[in-house]
Amino acid sequence: MVVADIGAGTGYLSRRMAPLVMPCGKFIALDLQPEMVNFLQTGVKRLGLSQIEVKLSAVDILNYLRTQSIWPLWSMCITNWPTPYEVMLSITQALKPRGHIVFVEYKAEDTPVPIKPLHKMSEAQIKREAGIFALEWERTVSTLP
Repeated sequence: MVVADIGAGTGYLSRRMAPLVMPCGKFIALDLQPEMVNFLQTGVKRLGLSQIEVKLSAVDILNYLRTQSIWPLWSMCITNWPTPYEVMLSITQALKPRGHIVFVEYKAEDTPVPIKPLHKMSEAQIKREAGIFALEWERTVSTLP
């Protein structure tokens, strides 16, 4: 299995999930910000997580992802991408049969979370925006902190 963490940031989810694809899988951590990529590369090396491939991603990631058998994990970043429609289109085109896209977002419904509302999405908003693509909503998990 190959998992792509799109918008990996500091690697919070990448570091925790990468061991689950072992021994034969690969985990690709992509981010738009060079600072996040450098931070994540340092952490990956320090922790010896050789199954994580860290990449600075362009907005159009289709050509890279097309070569992978991916299970995308779009981490808390839809609002951070300058062209979310084009990125989502690239992801859906690169997705292999029976693949999944997992959205991990700060929920707009969680008002106590101290981040800007701009960086939160409601479940309805995610469903509406993802619904224009050929995707089927499977479930919402509310157990993450």
